[in-house]
Order: sequence, then structure tokens, then C-alpha cells
Amino acid sequence: MARRLLLLGTWLSIASAVRHTTNLMIRELGWHLRPKVVGPVLPLDLGLQITHEMCNLAVSIIILRLLALLPDGRYAFRYERHVLRALWGLFALPILLPLAGVPQHIVYYIVFYYPEAWLPGIGAALLTVRCLRARATGRADVAALLPWAALGATVLLARAATRLFRSWQGEEGMFFFIGALLGALPYISISVTLVYAAFRHRLLGVDIVLRPSAVYGSLWFIINSWYLGMALTLGLTAGLFFPVGLSLLVAVVATALFRPLRDRLNTLVERRVFGKRLSRFELLVQFSTTLEHAYDLDRLAPQLATGLREGLGLRWVRVRLGGNGLPVSTAESGERPAAARPVKQFPLFYGDDTLGLIEYGPRTEGRSTPEDHAIGGTLARSAALAVHNVRLAAELCAHADEMQRQAAELAASRARIVHAQDTERRRIERRLHDGIQQDVVALVAKLALARNRLHRGGGIDSALTEMQDDAYRVIDELRELAHGIHPPILTDQGLVAAVTSCARRMPIPVTVQSGQSLAGVRYALDIEESAFYLVSEALTNVLKHARAGHVTVRITRSDGRLQVEVTDDGTGFPTATTHGSGLTGMRDRTEAVGGELTITSRAGTGTVIRARLPEHVREDTRA
Repeated sequence: MARRLLLLGTWLSIASAVRHTTNLMIRELGWHLRPKVVGPVLPLDLGLQITHEMCNLAVSIIILRLLALLPDGRYAFRYERHVLRALWGLFALPILLPLAGVPQHIVYYIVFYYPEAWLPGIGAALLTVRCLRARATGRADVAALLPWAALGATVLLARAATRLFRSWQGEEGMFFFIGALLGALPYISISVTLVYAAFRHRLLGVDIVLRPSAVYGSLWFIINSWYLGMALTLGLTAGLFFPVGLSLLVAVVATALFRPLRDRLNTLVERRVFGKRLSRFELLVQFSTTLEHAYDLDRLAPQLATGLREGLGLRWVRVRLGGNGLPVSTAESGERPAAARPVKQFPLFYGDDTLGLIEYGPRTEGRSTPEDHAIGGTLARSAALAVHNVRLAAELCAHADEMQRQAAELAASRARIVHAQDTERRRIERRLHDGIQQDVVALVAKLALARNRLHRGGGIDSALTEMQDDAYRVIDELRELAHGIHPPILTDQGLVAAVTSCARRMPIPVTVQSGQSLAGVRYALDIEESAFYLVSEALTNVLKHARAGHVTVRITRSDGRLQVEVTDDGTGFPTATTHGSGLTGMRDRTEAVGGELTITSRAGTGTVIRARLPEHVREDTRA
């Protein structure tokens, strides 16, 4: 379409130049380049006349092609190419028709007079056919032009029909004037349509570069000229009928009465040209409301950039929010040139932390003022506070999530501890019932047999010896049971001695290493119990699963914490997929007293169980 419009404009310029040149050179021809007196035409005059008419015919054909190929200028159907190319055959008629014996004035009407009138209407008719076929083939963009194409075809064909009667009514009068207006209709309508499309819809790739300040200045000049003219007119009119003083009073009253209307018109024009522009106070209030409820940086950054650009009338604004533990969110408003440098930059500081950056370019109209920069600085400080609030909200949410996780783990560990206590209680009950109780019953029965043998006068030494051995066995079982519940050595001698005693009973070599700082130090009872049962459970797991040849137990003090570490050279296990009851019990015991448990193991590399427990020392038991 751009090439076709360029071609049309070029040929219109050429036709206009040829027309005026012909008028200057041939005085015998009228404005329509026909001889005023019918008679022979000189060869030069005839050549100039044919050249002019050929230019007009080319313009008419280009207009037809322009209309027929709307809106994209490309051929959509096969028939269009053949029909539109056949029109160029009109240029051969001025040669072929005279050779066929057609009179010169008939050739003029056939080739130049009527085609110039009918071709625009035929172009609009072809566009109507194009729209109808596009609707049938599902091309909605072309079919949308059907109402306008039908209207244009009707008007332009009606205009062409009036050309049939133009030669009857002569070259003057009202009908001649109406015909002249209709003759200019295609050019006027096409020009107006293109200008409207360019300004209203930015069609055809046309970009109108018109500064809003120039538009506003022109309208402001018109409004204020009207205002001044009304006051002067009323004052001068009053001067014709009243004294000078009263005339001046009328002028002053008129000025006061029309001033609100003038201010209202200026405000409407400013809003229409520049859009709704917030005052500085409104801008600050709006952003205060926005920042008050800002908890999402991805939404806050675009709002801040757009509002600042529209509020201050800037060409572009770039906002970057985040950092120091927060994800970075960046937003831009307006088009920033590639090498453009910002007019002003405002880092977002909160204390010693940099939480973002606001930078912007020049204003659309005029230069930035210190007040504009002051507003930018105020918004930067408010935005920094908002980002800090977002960071606090994120930290609070993280703490809340962690507390919920810890609460869930605490509830689960409590349930596991209760279950473990019940299981241990049932184990003790079964051991007392099935083991020790049965031994005591057997011992009582043997006492009854010994008593009967004594009454019969028999020997009871062997029976007493056997009963004594049974009593010792019951005592050992009771001692072992009590040791399993709580080892006495842990209460009497402390953690290191209890761990050493447990290691000596292991069927594999176990090395116990303890720091010198642990000598004579006793910890709170719950700490010592947690550490001892951690080591005991770890050694039990080594015997059951690790197939290790050696185990090392280290007990040290570091950074105000009691550290217990059990290392074996066994087969190891994948910690990510292994969650046994023994490991869970060790973790629960450690975390129940405020400690931390770390398990490091891989298949074939052994296992390291490391616990860090609070160091609650009993001062009264130091050696």
C-alpha cells in the first residue's frame, strides 16, 4: 500500500505539472483542455493534450488499483490480477481507435472523458466483490471492509453517472458546479480517509509526529483569543451606547464572567491533549496507598515505574527492587533509547542495605525541575521502606513455616516417644513375666521340695546349692534388666565411664576417645541419658547392619557444646532413602534436649553419627 500511495502521489504531481504547463502554452484550450472553437488542432497542441490526458488516465487506473486491492495491496484472487492488468490496455485505444475510423471527439470521450469518471467507481465495485469472496473464504480482515466498499461503490458510480448528463447542460450553471464537485469527490474522499486513518487508527504504518505541547499551545491561543475578543467586543459595543466608565465596567464584568469558562476550557484541552495528569500531592497520596499494601515486588515495580512516569510526564522510568536476600524485580515504563543516560538516579537505602534503584529520563515536555527530583527522592525513600517491609514479611513467613515444621516434628516425635515408652514398658513386662517370674516360681517349687525332703530326713545340700544358683541367676537377670532401664554406672560415674562399660561388652573392638576437658565433669541427667542411649543405639545398629570390624566413639567439648561421634568402617547405607526406627529414635532423643544430629554415610564407606548437645554442666559434681 505504501508503494501504491507513493505511485499515486507521483503521478498526481506529474499530471498537475503537465496540466498547468499545457495551459500556459496553449491559450486556445479551456480548463478542460478542449478547443473552444471546433476546428483543426495543431500537432503540438494535440501532443500536449494527449500527454495530459494520458497522465490523467494513469492516475485513474492507479486509483482503481488502489481501491480494488485494499487493505493490503496484494492480489487475493486470480481474477484480480487479470482484470487489473487488462486496464493498462486503455493506453492503446488512442492509436487503435483512429486507425479503425473512429472520430477524434469520440476517441476523446471513450478513452479520456468517461474512464476518468467511471474507473474509481469500478475500483470500489471490485473491492465490494473482493469483500464478498473474502467472506465466503473466511478472511475476516478483508470482509470487514464490505459496508465501506459498498457505500463507496454507490457514491462513486453515482458520481460517474452524472458525467453522462454533463455535456447536455453545458459548462456553466448550478449543474456544472455540482458536477465539478462530484468530479473532485474521489480525490477528496480518498485523501480525507487516509488522513483520518493515519491520525485515528495509525493505519498504513503512518506515524504522526506532532508534539502535544504544540497542539495544546495552539488550542490555548484560540481559547484565550476568544476570551479576549469577547471582552473587547462587549466593551466596545457598550461604548456605543454608554459612557466610557460604564463601558469599562461592562468589559470588566464580562472578563470576570467568562474567566471560569475559559479556565474550564483550558483544563479540558489539557486533559484531552496530555491525558489525566496527577498533581504532586495526588501522586504522593496514590503511592502511599500503593506502598501500604505492597507485599509483592513483581507487582510493585511496574506500578511504581508507570505511576512515576505518568505523574511527572517522563519519557521513561526504570525501577529495580530487591537484593540482600530478596529476589530482584525489574520493570520499565516508556521506551528508553539504547544509549540514553538517566537524568536522575535514586538508590533505595534502608540503613546500610541497598534495596533497589529508581532512574528516569527527561520529561516529555520541558525540563525536569528540582520539585520533580524531590518527588523522586521521596518515592525512593518510601519504596525502600516498602521493600524492607516485604523482606520482613518474607522472613516472618519463613519463621512461621519453620515454626509450623518444628511443631509438626515435635508432635510426631512426642507420638514416637510415647509409642517407644509403651513398647519398652511391654518389653519389660514380658521379660518380668516370661523370664524372672518363671524363675522365681521354679525357685519356690524347689524350696517346697527341699522342705518335704527335710521332713523325711533326707539330704538337702544339693537342693540348696541348686536353689542358690537359681537365686544368683535371678539376681543377674534383675541387674541386667535394671541396667537396660538405666545403667547405675551412668548415675555413679558419669557419661564416659558408662560408654566405656558399654563398649567393653561389644563383641567387636570399640575405641572410646574422650577429651581432657571432660575429666570429672558431669552433665544434666537428661543430657547424659540422651548421649549414652545415642551411643548404645548406634552400637546396636552397627552389630545388626554394618558388618563393621572396628568402631570409634569420640566424646569432646567444642564451642560450648557436647559433641558425641560414633564412626564405623562398615558397609554404610544411603541416608536419603533409609529411615529406620533406630535412626528416628536417635534423632528424637537428640532434638528432645535441644541438640542436633547429623548422619553421614554412603554405601561401602562406613557411617559417621555426630550429635551436638547442649552443655548443661552440674557444677556441684565437678571432681
